[in-house]
Amino acid sequence: MSKVSPLVDGLVEAFQCLPGVGPKSAQRMVLHLLERNKNGGLILAKTLEQALESVDKCSKCRIFTESLICQICSNEKRNKNQICVVESVSDVFAIEQSNEYMGHYFILHGHLSPIDDIGPDELALDLLFSRARESETEEIILATNSTLEGETTSHFIFDSLKNEQHLKITKLARGVPLGGELEYVDRGTIMHAFSGRQNLRQEIE
Repeated sequence: MSKVSPLVDGLVEAFQCLPGVGPKSAQRMVLHLLERNKNGGLILAKTLEQALESVDKCSKCRIFTESLICQICSNEKRNKNQICVVESVSDVFAIEQSNEYMGHYFILHGHLSPIDDIGPDELALDLLFSRARESETEEIILATNSTLEGETTSHFIFDSLKNEQHLKITKLARGVPLGGELEYVDRGTIMHAFSGRQNLRQEIE
């Protein structure tokens, strides 16, 4: 701590709640706002307060939104018959940038991890299964990360839905590198992974 100003020290400490931001980076950000961009800092503070107070999860897909139903779920131009299951909202951003997919989503906000006490309830899988069993849902696309935890989560979802005969259950093609996370995959690879997705029922047969 600088021991110059309790407020400045507190602000530097507060910035360190962000991932990848240590004491030095936080100090640079704070000094930049105080020295050169106080108006920007005020806008940041106001917008952050509004977002934290108003943003929650969409009641259908669990993406972040200030409405009960998000813009993607309420968009009549999107394909309601498809649900793409991802681990995080950042995965949705990556997929949307590829312009390859025009269906709906379901965000798990994590993956199955017994050691961390993350089970089906924490991922709201009952909500996913309820949506999957609706007559209008024709395809579930499993787009979890190609990590051990992501693959385990994907297998659990498939096993829970494999008896739903009206459902086509697919998985992204192996353009996504083994052990990779979707948010870090380039646009072209995501496009290829979606266009070449595999039918899991056929793989098992």
